[in-house]
Amino acid sequence: MIIVSAAEMRRLDQLTIEHGTPGYALMERAGQGACAALLRWFPHARKRSVVICAGKGNNGGDGFVMARLLRRRGVRTRVALLGRAGDVRGDAARNLRAFQKMRGAIDEIVTSEDVAELSERLRDAALIVDAIFGTGLNSPVAGLAADVIEAINSAGVPVFSVDIASGIDADRGIPLGVAVQAEATATFGFAKIGQLLYPGVEHTGALAVVDIGIAPYAVDMVSPATRLIEPDAVAGLVPRRRPDAHKGDHGHLLVIAGSRGRTGAAQLAARAALRSGAGLVTLAGPATLNPILSAAAPEVMTASLPDHDDQLRFDAGQLTRLLVGKTGVVVGPGMGTHEDAQRTVLWLLEHADVPIVADADALTCLAAADRWPPCRAGLILTPHPGEMARLDRSDSATVQADRVGTARRCAAAHGCVVILKGAHSVIADADGAVWINPSGNPGMAVGGMGDVLSGLLGALVAQGLEPADAAQLGTYVHGVAADGIVKTRGSEIGLLASEVSDELPRVLGRLAELVEHSSRRKTQAARHASFGVV
Repeated sequence: MIIVSAAEMRRLDQLTIEHGTPGYALMERAGQGACAALLRWFPHARKRSVVICAGKGNNGGDGFVMARLLRRRGVRTRVALLGRAGDVRGDAARNLRAFQKMRGAIDEIVTSEDVAELSERLRDAALIVDAIFGTGLNSPVAGLAADVIEAINSAGVPVFSVDIASGIDADRGIPLGVAVQAEATATFGFAKIGQLLYPGVEHTGALAVVDIGIAPYAVDMVSPATRLIEPDAVAGLVPRRRPDAHKGDHGHLLVIAGSRGRTGAAQLAARAALRSGAGLVTLAGPATLNPILSAAAPEVMTASLPDHDDQLRFDAGQLTRLLVGKTGVVVGPGMGTHEDAQRTVLWLLEHADVPIVADADALTCLAAADRWPPCRAGLILTPHPGEMARLDRSDSATVQADRVGTARRCAAAHGCVVILKGAHSVIADADGAVWINPSGNPGMAVGGMGDVLSGLLGALVAQGLEPADAAQLGTYVHGVAADGIVKTRGSEIGLLASEVSDELPRVLGRLAELVEHSSRRKTQAARHASFGVV
């Protein structure tokens, strides 16, 4: 599913208009689609009253189209215009006049007294339509507009937003001062990035994407670089097994992890890798901890690294030997951040000729390094916001204020794939492509979840997936596995990382079935076509 930035959407509109579709036609289609979504979600509004709070720009123009269409359907509709009617221009003015010709009621909101009167009307409405600001808003909401948004949010009435909840940054999903809290939103052309990032998700509510006829030519020209991960898009990435397959066909993953008191992270990563289809998994950690690491699972092989005080020591010779025959590496879970750990991580980036997943302590080691050597065969970083802040030399608040931008910059700077974890994780590739993952739930905010993800990712790259593909599939599957457990159990409380690990085969299997079903349907269609069946 394509997702766009505010600038991309403006360009798409512009190119479509230049291609022959008038701006007023796009506005009419937007209003029609939004009106249909409103009546579908809020059928009770037909028998009562709707107040449309509209700005003077094109977002308000969409609202004026809705006002006309709702009034034509017999819905009592009133427009609260933030400003003077005479200040409305262009296509918006054309639609405002059309509503006025129907004797539609318009209240101009220009003083604080007007806001107070509007507040009373809003509390008596069945539904409030927010058509104040669109995706072009790029500065904090202030003055009467802020007062009106506060009145909308405090009215105790359902709110339906037009294109985007007014006050939400379309690219970052953060409120610009104050923002409308909508129960539902109809957005136009394509979903906006900020509607799929928190807290924008919560301000958006249920989301409908209205087709307004953006020209395919325009989409090709703009080439939006952001996608929402959907099951059909990643199902084809699930590694397949031939009938005559053997364990060597499905990769050999090396997991370098563990230290005193943190062997659980190493065990979780190794076990998740096996659950994700890796043919072989070798878990390497401090020699003195080998008896504990061996308990990860009977199927996990172990190898010992030189150690001191239950922490690994850097040994280039042993690392070289461990890499022989491996097809992927996970480094970091529970490993520690001491000097030898840092030397180990940097050596792997420089010398390993297989993809590397750097997680947890490995990220802190990289953040402490002055420079990184380029990774030969691909690198996936899996930071949470705090780790991302260390990598970015910033702070968590800065990272969270621009999750897509931060992940994209880090991926480009280091020539890698970045998975910025959190609610709706952001995946960025070095070429600027971004994917947003919708799966997962708050129950995953517990120790060990990141270790399971790193093992899952490691298994996927070890089986031959490109890092960007592994990141998309792995992040999505990780969240779906957790969602399935919560759905069955009926609670997010007490979700364990080990439970998610054990759920991975079922989710991967279901995705593989999607491909099989699709292939069978295509085969059947081709067979019917060959006999002239339509």
